[in-house]
Amino acid sequence: MKGKFITFEGCEGSGKSTHVALFKEYLDRNGIDYIFLREPGGVSISEKIRSIILDVENKEMCDRAEALLYAAARAQLITEKIIPALNEGKLVVVDRYIDSSFAYQGYARGLGIDFIEKINSYAIDSCMPDKTVFLDISPKVAFERKGGADKDDRLELSGIEFHERVYEGYKKLVEKYPERFISIDPTGTKAETHAKIIESIKDILG
Repeated sequence: MKGKFITFEGCEGSGKSTHVALFKEYLDRNGIDYIFLREPGGVSISEKIRSIILDVENKEMCDRAEALLYAAARAQLITEKIIPALNEGKLVVVDRYIDSSFAYQGYARGLGIDFIEKINSYAIDSCMPDKTVFLDISPKVAFERKGGADKDDRLELSGIEFHERVYEGYKKLVEKYPERFISIDPTGTKAETHAKIIESIKDILG
């Protein structure tokens, strides 16, 4: 039996990491067999690529190289972890996936959706999520809650205008793929937001 595939997406400071952690706790409590991964990263080669992408010293990295590095890290993760886990019937939970490339590189960097789709057609081999949880909060509010950008993260230091374009990109993706995306307003308490997430995807958990 083929497993299920859930991804979490959101702008910087949206609370995504917090709610991924709460979701993992929920799965553990309920004895649900799952594998958790992050992008970029999740396996040794992809983690090395992640360090290159996020290194603040790599200011000269061009936008196409950035997008290709994400796709390369994704290809390794899919081959090494995601597809084997799905074939074993497991639930796969990934913190970011191809929608991050659409929003960050396709929309915010201006490379275009077609470019991202083309390079990722080789990377993902039709391996798309069953559901994508999007924490819908604007970058301005998110960074205020977070207390500013992480000084060790090249992407976070890209400026508020860049992150506004990322947010606009996500909103367009929600409109384009309404059957897959689940938009969650995370401005309430952590407990309230977590409850909304569980309610929205409990049908996929069995």
